[in-house]
Amino acid sequence: MLNKAFAAAGAAAWGGLPFSELAADMTEAAVEKATALCPNPRTVLVAAFPYYAGDRPGNLSLYARGRDYHQVVTGKLNTICDILREKYENEVFLPAADNSPLPERQAAWRSGIGLRGKNGLVILPPYGSYVFLGTILTDAALDLPPRTPSAHCVGCGKCLTACPGGALGEDGVNLSRCLSELTQKKGELTGEEAGLVKAHPLIWGCDTCQRVCPYNAHPALSPLPEFREDLVDALDRADLEGLTNRTFRDKYGDRAFAWRGPAPLRRNLELKKSM
Repeated sequence: MLNKAFAAAGAAAWGGLPFSELAADMTEAAVEKATALCPNPRTVLVAAFPYYAGDRPGNLSLYARGRDYHQVVTGKLNTICDILREKYENEVFLPAADNSPLPERQAAWRSGIGLRGKNGLVILPPYGSYVFLGTILTDAALDLPPRTPSAHCVGCGKCLTACPGGALGEDGVNLSRCLSELTQKKGELTGEEAGLVKAHPLIWGCDTCQRVCPYNAHPALSPLPEFREDLVDALDRADLEGLTNRTFRDKYGDRAFAWRGPAPLRRNLELKKSM
């Protein structure tokens, strides 16, 4: 049943694990939040949805050009939740995409989805690391497919060397130096942060570690129209001129780059202008 449901929803891979197992990767606060959302959580389902739409020019990260993955992935997972709710009428099923206390990548790796990239990303051939993850948290005890934890990538180190902010190391990711984080940061940047953003080709996000990854040399295109059609590849000052926070969200609210409002994008564009 679940194989067909996830395939129909557009997932390239899916798996599951007991919540008690995933809790080992969670802080006490995160466990408390998950338990508040779903008392007596027993199972976590996790799925990967491809988003690569081709190597198109632009100044936005590839993940942010299609429809907002939070909305799209949650919607697709809801179709699976509806099926499960029919079978388990008294159980709770909560879908989420990058907006829950559950550590999605650890859930994917523990479920055997893809490989563990040195850049902290899930690598799922033939889509490479260009996949979004989503989870379903439930108090139902579901029959889960056999799983073997994910292996590590080849460990070539290209992502570590290429990272423009020096954010990647053998011990993980230093988010304070990650360009994806810095381009989304609210308020003023320090001189060093501004210099990194100014020298970076994108005004939102950073695809550098993905572009140099050998698993992403020839990624398969996403089969999902939400991530392949009606793309916003770039923004310039004219696109944002005169927009209030409200009108900006009216215009771009269905995009992943809209959640911070127009201010960080304007700031980053101004930094590029001063080059």
